[in-house]
Amino acid sequence: MESLLYPIRNRFRDEMKLDGLWRFSFDREEKGEGDGWTKGLPKSAINMPVPASFNDFFTDKESRDYCGPFWYECDFYAPEKQEGKKTYIRFGSVTHRATVYVNGVEVGSHEGGFLPFVLDVSEAVNYGENNKLVVKANNELDETTLPCGNVSTLKNGKKLVKPYFDFFNYAGIHRSVWVMSLKNEHITDYDVVTDINGDTAVVKVKLVAASASFKLKGKVVLKDRDGKVVADSTFDMSDSNNTDNTVSGKCELTVKEPVLWDVKKPYLYDIELSVIDGEVIDSYEDKIGIRSIEIKGTDILLNGKPVYLKGFGKHEDFDIIGRGFNYGVAKRDFECMKWIGANCFRTSHYPYAEEWYRFADEEGFLIIDEVPAVGMMRSFFNFMDAGRGAKYTYFFETDTVPKLKENHLNAVREMIVRDKNHPSVISFSLFNEPETISTFAHDYFKDIFEYARELDPQKRPLTGALEKTSAPDKCQCYQFCDFISLNRYYGWYISGGSELSDARELFIEEMDQWKALNLNKPFVFTEFGADTLATEHKLPSVMWTQEYQNEYYDMNFEIFDKYDFVKGELTWNFADFQTSEGTFRVAGNKKGVFSRNRQPKDIAFKLKERWEK
Repeated sequence: MESLLYPIRNRFRDEMKLDGLWRFSFDREEKGEGDGWTKGLPKSAINMPVPASFNDFFTDKESRDYCGPFWYECDFYAPEKQEGKKTYIRFGSVTHRATVYVNGVEVGSHEGGFLPFVLDVSEAVNYGENNKLVVKANNELDETTLPCGNVSTLKNGKKLVKPYFDFFNYAGIHRSVWVMSLKNEHITDYDVVTDINGDTAVVKVKLVAASASFKLKGKVVLKDRDGKVVADSTFDMSDSNNTDNTVSGKCELTVKEPVLWDVKKPYLYDIELSVIDGEVIDSYEDKIGIRSIEIKGTDILLNGKPVYLKGFGKHEDFDIIGRGFNYGVAKRDFECMKWIGANCFRTSHYPYAEEWYRFADEEGFLIIDEVPAVGMMRSFFNFMDAGRGAKYTYFFETDTVPKLKENHLNAVREMIVRDKNHPSVISFSLFNEPETISTFAHDYFKDIFEYARELDPQKRPLTGALEKTSAPDKCQCYQFCDFISLNRYYGWYISGGSELSDARELFIEEMDQWKALNLNKPFVFTEFGADTLATEHKLPSVMWTQEYQNEYYDMNFEIFDKYDFVKGELTWNFADFQTSEGTFRVAGNKKGVFSRNRQPKDIAFKLKERWEK
């Protein structure tokens, strides 16, 4: 795998975004390769914005719901000065898989729709000329993909995706695409670990470079917000990895009286990393925060002090652009979260675009970063079955599990490699609402958690969101979690409406069972909520009205406050979002505290009052 470092431009590195209007074509008859589309799309191809989902641009159902292969194409110019260097194409994400061609030459492929991939195209590029970039993508799901689902075929022959999850299967090139030019010997990765001891911090840095030479030296310079050097180190790059032709070195930087990165006080240091062969041959600049995160008993400690998580499960979802990243939407979301008093969000149910994390680093928000392991329960109405406590469906006992596990491990690796240095990321979530009540699930997730613990240099707390079936007397996987994350819908999927008083009693009954286990771990509610139409009011309340949403939240808050091991509440959801159509969804999921266009419902003011206290 090539470097997943976020692209930057300096005197050693060049990058150019290819965002804009690309050419696009559905491949309904799957004839694209046979007809030579790898060298360029037919004249019938249409314009398509990148980054964006393709689905909601169309006005016909067949295009919006398209399932199968589809193609993108654009041209880019490669300057003559880049010849002899390494030229890479970097995709922020293509959902759910992609094969890439440059000038008709296949340069690589990638499985997984929510993480970046980088391809070396040095040998395929024509320097001093325009080059044709073609991407063949596919949005089909099965029980080996993350997320999981399947595909059905209608009587008219049309394929229709059937997600095992409750959000729309948006597809396309969702994030930016770059062409990058680097020297043959260049920085590929770095790790940062910060240890805080009183008024001193030690910043441990590992630097990795693409090189076969043991003559390289590394240099790290740390500067404060005013540009003053607070620490630096020069060291040998003497450790080699023959499998990927890299060398690495380590150093420790001592920072006296450090300014810590904290919630809403996001102090960031500038870090400059260089590799030297007589002179500097490559450098990379970034921002880091000095902070600690740990679990101690039932407390979540940020910089040694208890923190209560307040915020949301979210989605990358907005009108028209679907899951495509947009800075304007991100800015509005952070402003809404600041207004309401939130300090945290979970990237449900997949890693978000990198810009979200860089934004959170700057704004001082905490992130539970989630791998796209959702839908690991065989169910058409997964959201209802999970909310009510579905029966065991033997998901982890089929012959598809080895391939699923391979994809899961790879997604965990790509997520941690990409996001490991963000101070905003305080935890990695390794699943959302899978079956967890069998020994097969236990053995599956044991390996996933062990792998994640090995990968993360900061050794962050690990978790995973448990649905109702994962009860304290049945779940075989909660012991892997450093803090317990519960998705619970008492008062909505369980005993909703006029039965709310019963929902309260059932909720207390379950929480007493968790308490009796005496796990000595924090509990965080990573989902709770009630579908609500912003237009609906009624006295007395009924489900789907704003009055009922308020009553529902009052009951949940009462339960949270009864148990001192509850250390967080991330409501579902930040904003209304699109789902597959069905009788249980009114043009999407309406559990948002904000509407899909980011305006507050009544419940937002109740949350603001509670969270600002």
